Amino acid sequence: MSEESDNDRLRRLNVRLRDARHDAAEKGDKKGQPLTGIGLAFRVGVELLSAVAVGGAIGWGLDLWFETRPWLMLVLLLLGGAAGILNVYRISSGYSYAAGYKKADNAAGSSTSRDQGN
Repeated sequence: MSEESDNDRLRRLNVRLRDARHDAAEKGDKKGQPLTGIGLAFRVGVELLSAVAVGGAIGWGLDLWFETRPWLMLVLLLLGGAAGILNVYRISSGYSYAAGYKKADNAAGSSTSRDQGN
């Protein structure tokens, strides 16, 4: 009896998984689509702000720990700002966060056609 109910549950799970995969394929994947103007602006702002905030927070914590107030916070605020600018550069030039900083697939095709000089 337990074996039969397990098989029934597995069949129902298989049907649900197949339906979910079919629904996902119909809707399409939005991950590969480029950002809109406002989406890009929000992402740039968040990248800059979060990098500076993380640098400042780490610097503040290290300043409290080493009692070197305000030097480590200032240094790490500057490093956070530099990291934020690097992230914005990666976004604007089409580089992804993958290992090796490869160009994203959707941005690579558009930049090569621009660079050919046609």
